[in-house]
Amino acid sequence: MSGSSAAPGAAPCRFAHYFAICGIDTDTGLEPDELAALYQWLEADRQGQDPGDAASGENLEQSPLKRTFKSKVLAHYPENVEWNPFDQDAVNMLCMPKGLSFRTQADQRDPQFHSFIITKEDGSRTYGFVHTFYEEVTSPQICSAMQTLHLMHNAQSTTGNNPSSASSSSSSSMDSLASSLDEADHPTTSSQRAGGYDSSRDTLYVSKAMCLITPMPFMHACRRFLLQLHKAVSSPTAPPLPLESYVHNILYEVPLPAPGRSLKFHGVYEPIVCQRPGPGELQLADFPLAEAFSLLGVENLVQVFTCTLLEMQILLYSHDYQRLMTVAEGITTLLFPFQWQHVYVPILPASLLHFLDAPVPYLMGLQSKEGADRSKLELPQEANLCFVDIDNHYIELPEDFPQFPNKTEFTQELSEVLLSFNISANTGAPPRTRTSPGSAPCTPARERRPVALRQLEDDGRNGNLAGEELAVLELLQGNATLERLQALTRRTGVTVARVDALRAGVRAQGSEGPGARTAAEEEELRNAKLNVQLREVFASRFTTMFADYEAFVIQSAPDLESWLTNREQMHNFDKASFLSDQPEPYLPFLSHFIETQMFATFIDNKIMSQWEEKEPLLRVFDGRIDKARLYNVRAPSLRSSCYQRCSILKESAQAIEQRLMKIDHTAIHPHLLDMKIGQGKYEQGFFPKLQADVLNTGPTSNKWSHRTATAQRRKDRHRQQTEHLGLDNDLKEQVEGCLVLQNSMAFWEWDKASPPHVKPPKKSASASCLKYMQEARILGKNLRQPKLSDLSPAVIAQTNWKFVEGLLKECRMKTKRMLVEKMGREAVELGHGEANITGLEENTLIASLCDLLERIWSHGLQVKQGKSALWSHLLHYQAREEKLGQQQAESPVSNVPERRKSDCCVAMPFLRVSLTQDMRHIQSMSEIKTDVGRARAWIRLSLEKKLLSQHLKQLLSRHALTRKLYKRYAFLRCEEEKEQFLFHLLSLNTVDYFCFTSVFTTIMIPYRVIIIPIKKLSNAMTTSNPWVCVSGELRDSGVMQIPKNVLEMTFDCQNLGKLTTVQLGHDNAGLLAKWLVDCVLVRNEITGHTYRFPCGRWLGKGVDDGSLERVLIGELAVPSGEEDSGKGCGTPPLLRSPSQARRISITSLSGRGNKPTSAQIQEAIGEAVINIIKHFHKPEKERGSLTVLLCGENSLVAALEQFFHFGFKAARLFQKTMFVWDFVEKAVAYMESADQMGDLQETVEPLGMTCQSLCHYVNAINSTSRNIGKDGKFQLLVCLGARDRLLPQWLPLLVECPVIPRMYEDTALLRDRTSVNALIGVLETLHEFPVTLEASLVKGIDL
Repeated sequence: MSGSSAAPGAAPCRFAHYFAICGIDTDTGLEPDELAALYQWLEADRQGQDPGDAASGENLEQSPLKRTFKSKVLAHYPENVEWNPFDQDAVNMLCMPKGLSFRTQADQRDPQFHSFIITKEDGSRTYGFVHTFYEEVTSPQICSAMQTLHLMHNAQSTTGNNPSSASSSSSSSMDSLASSLDEADHPTTSSQRAGGYDSSRDTLYVSKAMCLITPMPFMHACRRFLLQLHKAVSSPTAPPLPLESYVHNILYEVPLPAPGRSLKFHGVYEPIVCQRPGPGELQLADFPLAEAFSLLGVENLVQVFTCTLLEMQILLYSHDYQRLMTVAEGITTLLFPFQWQHVYVPILPASLLHFLDAPVPYLMGLQSKEGADRSKLELPQEANLCFVDIDNHYIELPEDFPQFPNKTEFTQELSEVLLSFNISANTGAPPRTRTSPGSAPCTPARERRPVALRQLEDDGRNGNLAGEELAVLELLQGNATLERLQALTRRTGVTVARVDALRAGVRAQGSEGPGARTAAEEEELRNAKLNVQLREVFASRFTTMFADYEAFVIQSAPDLESWLTNREQMHNFDKASFLSDQPEPYLPFLSHFIETQMFATFIDNKIMSQWEEKEPLLRVFDGRIDKARLYNVRAPSLRSSCYQRCSILKESAQAIEQRLMKIDHTAIHPHLLDMKIGQGKYEQGFFPKLQADVLNTGPTSNKWSHRTATAQRRKDRHRQQTEHLGLDNDLKEQVEGCLVLQNSMAFWEWDKASPPHVKPPKKSASASCLKYMQEARILGKNLRQPKLSDLSPAVIAQTNWKFVEGLLKECRMKTKRMLVEKMGREAVELGHGEANITGLEENTLIASLCDLLERIWSHGLQVKQGKSALWSHLLHYQAREEKLGQQQAESPVSNVPERRKSDCCVAMPFLRVSLTQDMRHIQSMSEIKTDVGRARAWIRLSLEKKLLSQHLKQLLSRHALTRKLYKRYAFLRCEEEKEQFLFHLLSLNTVDYFCFTSVFTTIMIPYRVIIIPIKKLSNAMTTSNPWVCVSGELRDSGVMQIPKNVLEMTFDCQNLGKLTTVQLGHDNAGLLAKWLVDCVLVRNEITGHTYRFPCGRWLGKGVDDGSLERVLIGELAVPSGEEDSGKGCGTPPLLRSPSQARRISITSLSGRGNKPTSAQIQEAIGEAVINIIKHFHKPEKERGSLTVLLCGENSLVAALEQFFHFGFKAARLFQKTMFVWDFVEKAVAYMESADQMGDLQETVEPLGMTCQSLCHYVNAINSTSRNIGKDGKFQLLVCLGARDRLLPQWLPLLVECPVIPRMYEDTALLRDRTSVNALIGVLETLHEFPVTLEASLVKGIDL
């Protein structure tokens, strides 16, 4: 509202901003709730009916006592506060989320307390505290209207009872949600249900609410004030002063406590004390964490807390509004120093249930019906949902859920803190992960026990202890038998906890001696101390985990303006370096967490703090890190996963106790006001109409008004920062721009700037959709802040456009991030063939993409089927295709060959592209049990095959199916945005992923092997018996016999991972045993990855080096030609980022007859060693194949072969071909003969040992049963020498051997002392790294 009468005084420094009364307006009478009418419009729209025919809120089939009637703000004081304008519609809905509630004398009419939050566009919050009670209806018109409605209802129920009506059998998720909320707070007796309401017989009561709106969450103080105010109204005797005095006092004369100070002010009957933490302490949090832990249990609460940190969708579920608020506020309070950045709606009303369809992270609270069955509650999307059933003490977790670091020790420390306050830490059922749609929670043992006293205690904890329950306690106390039993239990050391707790609560309300603390105050002190100690344990974990975060913040902008301008293009945090600095057990959690919006905002605030005042939470956190460093100096590289317990629990509790024991400030006592006599006459049980003239204006001067200016300047700065940062990331734009889910009721609000542009409708849109979009455009131009009561189809359309735009923006940012990460690593990989990142970081980004796709497919669903909306759509598509018999011709491109094919196209048969075939692969994987898991596996497989965009385009090409499954506003039915979305996914085809192969490591995979001989020089077939063994990073296939005269075979094997080597050999049988093999091709038949294993050598006795077996080193085959560019990347060939180094290969030089120079050989050795060093400097999970670096092209073995070949005399002096291995054998033979003659006995002991080791290794290689040939033996010797750090010791022995002048020219590198010494120095750099060899390399070697 835009009231002009701002109250004098400093509003930001007042304890309370507004006092409001909500209830029934007797002038307008009974009005149906307009939001209920909106909900009916949405349901009619969903069911394909004409929304104009939807009912306007009347529902004759429901009892009038259970219907929703419109409440109103009857009065609020003051009229307006400059810093916090009063929003009448929001406050009305928050005070009475379900509208007016009617009762008769036969119903329970206990007062209830709950709280709510109003979130403003700058992110700041205002808190509301509500005390709801029942007041007798005295208006004859209201009673008569209720009587008439009952007569109409009775007539309708007797004449129109049709159990088979169509509307009663809807499968909509919203129907089931609504049904769970019907009759939630209407417990009536059976006789009352039968008799209904009769004005001549029954007394009618209606709910009324008193509300305090405050800038800070002083929950206990506000609850006690409202409780005393209600007691004054219901008491037989009038209060000491008129009620206006007390309301005026708390609005204008009670200030906010200064930071680090306590305050006492006076209610109607008792003083009330509150305290505020100091600048270096954790921020104020008055909601009882003990209750949150008692309701969920430590284990469950830590799991929900972890889901919140990872920004999943959190849905709280309880029949009690205050429980929803307590758990929501408790969880968000524990996030320090981070803040929840997304939709925050602790109380979601029934009329806005369609907001659960929002494809964004959220934390919402949903009221349940007493005893509601969870299995009947269908939610729009559950793939990434954490469901928290507060009343039944259990939770459902999403799949693929990383655990909080040191979770076991962490929960143990929290349990010890709770036990120190005599609170059990074992409440709550164990968390469960959703595995089947029908899984319903079992009733925990705590629920099966007698509930009377437990409910008394719970209600007492919530502030709902009422007259009837007090009477129950008095009955227990007045019973002599029970008293004797209780005395007996006390003598034996047993306590009756529930009765004792109830007695303590009652004593707290009425036993205060002069100068003594009441039991209620003692309880508040205890809660405050427990709150701060629990929060300190959580804060201590973050202080430990992020102690060195500042070292990884990238401060690249010279000033604030340039930083804000280039915000999206800048990297603010070195995530890769940060993760490499963390202990291994922390990585699964941290890799996900540093991708969240709350962490990004935290880093943004850190960077902005160099130009602006530090954000309060950041200031406290940095102060704690600085303090920790004073006591615990450690190097950032020495990260430890050892758990560090919080060391300041006692100090933090003492600070609060000192403030509450020694009151720093006492507010002015309530006093008589200058007001007219006779107005607002006291009448027991009725809240009087207060005099507005004295409550709308405060005192003209105030001693704490000077605090306004500073606070307002800080508020302005914070708002400016928020405006700059608001559109930063993910879906923050639509949350702040259009759908500000604030006031805990999720109402729309536009920015104060120009209204958001409304996207014009497509030409194919229906006439009704066009009408709504036009209305939305007009509404966007004319209104800045639509109220809840103004929600219309136009606003719904506007909101969904915002959701669509937000999802598209998030897709663009995620795909860009994935590309930058992959290609950034590729640029660094100089001599390494694996230009990709693997392991943790890649897995996190892909999991985030899976989550986004699930949210896109969940948006605008007509009818929810299964836990995964994407998999449900795929199943519909599969069924349709199989029904039409189109498995072999799914699309115009289905006959195009698979991209990943060999360089020799005629050899490897084409792998057909098939969406349904990929689905069948996933469906055959018994390891995956849920639809969510199958959808994620299918996404990973499609991404690895570079078919994700093509498959999804094919899926969405069935327009009839999409129209059947999705509403007209759904993302998947917005043609232009859908095309852009598919284009962003297509960009991922420019890089290689192994996200399917590396995750599903135990599945069975079919492989195809093809052997390609060089036909011009040898027989294509062989008379021998060939065999093959394929090895990968995970395991090998074992030796498999190849049928004679067959060059192609398939086999099934457990996932080998990325392939590394192939062992190929034969038994040399028959006349045509010699075999010249060009290469071996191996293809993974699921992912389509084809690996090429070059050979180019003979296998056979008496030819080449006499090898019958060769170990071939593989490389991923690059597609030849661009005929697949329609589904692959569109990058021109010349611009394609190289997977290999841009330099001349040593092996290719020698292969073309060009002898490499000595400088080229030395450079090649240096490159090979550098690549091995780089390999070990990567995180372990991101390293590629070491075998490629040791034995492949440009490897260490290849470079050393060239070193030994340079200056070799073999070609000119000897009749037969000589190999380097011949030289090694002759050198070893000389050493052994010299040793026998005693020539080596005079040498230095280490040298003698080295000679023995060289002879031992060469003899072991020669004596192996494998026929690996002379070059294979030299390769094996180099690998074993590198592994055992012996190569630099062997080289001097070979150089000094007398055999060398006979076999090498004078110019040979091996005879150049300088070159040999340089080589020894280079090889010694490998000694600090643990070289491990594949089993395929060292098979059969006995050392």
